[in-house]
Amino acid sequence: METSLPILSLSAAALAGAAAAFPKIQARIALSRAKHRSLTGHSKMSKMVARMVPHYEFDIDDFFRSDGAPKDVAMQRQDGFFRLAGLYGDRYPKGRALTAEVTERISDLQFTETYRVPFQYSRLVREHLGTSAFVEASSGVTVTDVDGNVFYDLTGSYGVNIFGNDFYKECIAEGEKRAHALGPVLGPYHPVIADNVKRLCELSGLDEVSFHMSGTEAVMQAVRLARYHTKRKRLVRFAGAYHGWWGDVQPGVGNPVSPHETFTLADMSEKTLHVLRTRNDIACVLVNPLQALHPNSNAPGDSALVDSSRSSKYDRAAYTEWLKKLREVCTERGIVLIFDEVFVGFRLAAGGAQEYFGVKADMATYGKSLAGGLPVGVVCGRKDLMRRFRDDRPADICFARGTFNSHPYVMTAMDEFLSRLASPNFRSIYNGLDETWNGRAKALNDRLKAAGLPVRVGNISSIWTVYYTEPSRYNWMLQYYLRAEGLALSWVGTGRLIFTLNYTDADFAEVSDRFVAAAEKMKRDGWWWHKAGLTNKNIKRQILKEMVAVRFGR
Repeated sequence: METSLPILSLSAAALAGAAAAFPKIQARIALSRAKHRSLTGHSKMSKMVARMVPHYEFDIDDFFRSDGAPKDVAMQRQDGFFRLAGLYGDRYPKGRALTAEVTERISDLQFTETYRVPFQYSRLVREHLGTSAFVEASSGVTVTDVDGNVFYDLTGSYGVNIFGNDFYKECIAEGEKRAHALGPVLGPYHPVIADNVKRLCELSGLDEVSFHMSGTEAVMQAVRLARYHTKRKRLVRFAGAYHGWWGDVQPGVGNPVSPHETFTLADMSEKTLHVLRTRNDIACVLVNPLQALHPNSNAPGDSALVDSSRSSKYDRAAYTEWLKKLREVCTERGIVLIFDEVFVGFRLAAGGAQEYFGVKADMATYGKSLAGGLPVGVVCGRKDLMRRFRDDRPADICFARGTFNSHPYVMTAMDEFLSRLASPNFRSIYNGLDETWNGRAKALNDRLKAAGLPVRVGNISSIWTVYYTEPSRYNWMLQYYLRAEGLALSWVGTGRLIFTLNYTDADFAEVSDRFVAAAEKMKRDGWWWHKAGLTNKNIKRQILKEMVAVRFGR
């Protein structure tokens, strides 16, 4: 008996330890299951994989036949490529020269010029199809570059430009007149702020407001306040969603240090709801409503367009139901639900995504579209969440200030914007908005299908993405044909087409004609040739073989 007692004690201790550890193991397994299965949902793994990807590039022969195209198709592509290069050289000489000059000293341009297309093709594209980064005028729905070329603007100024450049010019010009007497006096408030705050609270349905210098800063402060008031540290974001470039919301590729307090979970997933219901350390959930267009997928830039697996899966009813479930769980568990409306705010509805989807957030963040296009960030939130100090602990504060918060010129431009938005006549722009843009997308898709072109568009209202119906390694070339037809794109190419709401039917018809013409020329030049039986999986396997060969020197 004497020898059995220590053994029994050890066994009991082991069982007690196992029992204590079991809930933690269960929670860890549940968390892993709630992450999206792709690298988008696994930030550490994505960083590891990114470090393993070797650099290589195609020479001029392999460039045109990386998909195994026969010699005649490769020559067809090469002729089309250099025909396009000649057109670019003739049409954009000043813009290309100026871009090349400043790129040496602007790191942002070095990045965007390099990552317009998959890296294997980048050098030859930069050498022969260099684009101009400069425009000098805008009017209606067009912009004019430094060479005098007029383009239909599909950039939307990264989502800022909702109602058209002329609208924002007016807001800024009128705002400047009203701010001129005070000038750039920082610290005290311009009186117009009182009206801005009142309107923002009405639009958001929330109690208080704080001003910041950018959308990224607004999201940072919303998360900090959520952590401060809940006394929890974990942040939940969804796979593929963008919330600015700061560390906690960019946990994978692009962030030198992986944050440890961020969970990247799957959008529209019951497993995610289970994690939210069962953990006690989650301070807030960040939602970017734009993800409804492509749940669990990264922003669709052409630099990642290595095959044709990009898709658009917008289902308003399904996403609304998801947000309602999310709202219910967050309320039940005391988790702060934050809508990041920096991109979509006031584009879908006057009350933003909260009004559009019929779901109320605890906090909402807005960005530059709110201030007539000038730099600003705004947090609107519940009264209990916006407080930056504790009455019973005077040294326990959540500090946030900024030199340019509430700049007079920004605030007066914002008041001009909000005054126009409050007008019933102006609000009529939202009447039938989805029907208008859904109809336009369908009309373009019908034309593309009838012409036998392997291109389609998907949309959430006036925000569009282009996807492809047949496997190809060369879909990224479409952006250069579109630019040649006079369509201005942002640096991500065909991933984002952002229309302003002042596009008329005649304007859209012209864009549609040019889009179809570009796709027809791309097809004529052989870029969409592919072997019988080719699949996206085949393409990815081929790329993997290329990487292995480079990495091991074969």
